[in-house]
Amino acid sequence: MPLVKFISHDGSEHEVHVASGTTLMHAATDNGVPGILADCGGACSCATCHCYVDEDWLAKTGAAGEVEAQMLEFVLDPQPTSRLSCQIIVGDELDGLLVRLPKNQV
Repeated sequence: MPLVKFISHDGSEHEVHVASGTTLMHAATDNGVPGILADCGGACSCATCHCYVDEDWLAKTGAAGEVEAQMLEFVLDPQPTSRLSCQIIVGDELDGLLVRLPKNQV
């Protein structure tokens, strides 16, 4: 199973083994990773699963789709690497993925 490392705004790290086909959001919520609120449950309608994908992984996670890009307009402190974790599906190619979590989602 791929390993994903979540880094909270305070620098604490949470490593999670994720079954392929699972969204990054579910990987975080199922494993008690703080900072992913996921209020809409993964419907891409609330942006409370906002995260920053490490620059080295952007090509592998892909670009935000149209609906996701619209939702990202509403997040606090957007960055060029901002994504909604409900829209990233983990597969073997994402083994070692590094994701940072925003301060405002505590």
